[in-house]
Amino acid sequence: MKIPILDLKPAYEELRSELDAAYHRVMESGWVLLGKELEAFETEYAQSVGVKHCIGVANGLEAMQLVLMAWGVGPGDEVIVPSHGYIATWLAVTHVGATPVPCEPDPATYNLDATQVPALITSRTKAILPIHLYGQTADMTAINAVAQQHGLRVLEDAAQSHGATCRGRAAGALGDAAGVSFYPSKNLGALADAGAVTTHDDALAERLRHLRNYGSKVRYHNDYIGLNSRLSELQAAFLRVKLPRLAEWNARRVALAARYLEQLRGTGDIALPHVPEWAEPVWHLFVIRTAQRDALQKHLAAQGIGTQIHYPIPPHLSKAYAPKGWKRGVFPLAEQFADEVLSLPIGPHTSAAQVDAVGAAVRGFFAAS
Repeated sequence: MKIPILDLKPAYEELRSELDAAYHRVMESGWVLLGKELEAFETEYAQSVGVKHCIGVANGLEAMQLVLMAWGVGPGDEVIVPSHGYIATWLAVTHVGATPVPCEPDPATYNLDATQVPALITSRTKAILPIHLYGQTADMTAINAVAQQHGLRVLEDAAQSHGATCRGRAAGALGDAAGVSFYPSKNLGALADAGAVTTHDDALAERLRHLRNYGSKVRYHNDYIGLNSRLSELQAAFLRVKLPRLAEWNARRVALAARYLEQLRGTGDIALPHVPEWAEPVWHLFVIRTAQRDALQKHLAAQGIGTQIHYPIPPHLSKAYAPKGWKRGVFPLAEQFADEVLSLPIGPHTSAAQVDAVGAAVRGFFAAS
């Protein structure tokens, strides 16, 4: 049995007629940017999250960058970011000229540890930027409490958490604003790069609608130094097809994750995902951790089972941030996780039989070692 870590074709097969109809609807309209499909999707997605505004943009990185720009964050400022996670979160801070200040994760959840944030705050700190990693929200109650105490803004990186909740409230509605990615592999994925910002803030939303379009709301009237970062009509139309399926597809992921947890509990030296009682994850990824990660990955590959490492190089050890002078050992948890995490196949079109096969292969590896 060949089991890929990711296969996008079944999603198209399930929604073929609706996606094809969306394509033809846009092509026949003759309007490809900033039109009715985008307006409709923005309304529908905002309602699904429970916020007043959704502003469609080109991708998740620029969603975060645009919010920081709109807040006036720039050179000389600092933004607290997770030490463990994808580098895009850091890049959004760097692109506005500010400095990312890494915060180590909670060792149980992998998300930013709110208890460590106060020690990182300086007179230059302007915002906290937590990631809702692997489909589970960070502890936003604790993070918001720290932010309010110190007068900081909170920008969620909600790229991996479409539909996840923290104490009953949806990811994307938990801070002052959220950057969202609809990259094709996400729980709600477009068919190319796509993103959005969600917020309750009327003034921020209005400014973002200028900033995403060269700083202009009326053609040739440029009020700000903006970007070209627009969610296309075609991708908006595709997302409108997929959005009504999000809850069902997330439920499939939840069932598969429960199956993994049941099968792998007590296996070898594996650290399984931990879900706090206040969190309802949507399992964008199912990530285990083991000191034998590389050998396990090789064993699974030999049996046709795809896996992936999220993420093998912590941002502070990447060449991109080499000028900062960070050395191995400065953020030990991020480095340990980079050496030990392994993502197993999970998705709305992964079958129970495939999960059972993966579980058996993992158990077989540890039984033989």
